[in-house]
Amino acid sequence: MNQPLQTLEQRIADLENAQAIRACMNLYMRLCDELGVSSPLDELAGLFTAKAVWEGKGSKYKDAFGGYRGRVAIREMFASYTVEPAHFALNVHFLTSELIEVQGGRASGSWVMLQTSTFASGASHLNSARLSVTFEQEQGRWLIAHFQTENLFSRPVSLWNHSAQLPVPHKPGK
Repeated sequence: MNQPLQTLEQRIADLENAQAIRACMNLYMRLCDELGVSSPLDELAGLFTAKAVWEGKGSKYKDAFGGYRGRVAIREMFASYTVEPAHFALNVHFLTSELIEVQGGRASGSWVMLQTSTFASGASHLNSARLSVTFEQEQGRWLIAHFQTENLFSRPVSLWNHSAQLPVPHKPGK
């Protein structure tokens, strides 16, 4: 096979792999958004390699979350959020500033995450974190091998959906 064709095939494979990694992160965030009593914890844990690491990084998240090694320990950590009443009454993750780099059977990704949460207690919080994630292929699937989350900012909020009018410029003719 000629070199330009091999190069093109590799570039297509890298794009397909990046899309599969993106889909893995999307499913991870969706399952975290819905983390509750009936969460499919086996599906969530199944997004990690058998020897995966999940850890908080930096002074705030290292202390708050700690670290977990292995799919079983990661599943147990998520299970602690699903006891009755579930930890979250509302939880939504937003990812941006994505960068995915694929090299063979390994890949790395980074995102900035914004998380809006209301807890079972009724308190609400707004968090932002930098996610650094490595992925490995296992049985033809891209899985999370090392997940790091580092706090950028955190703050309590009092109300998510206020009834006050939106502050928009005055419309001409009104």
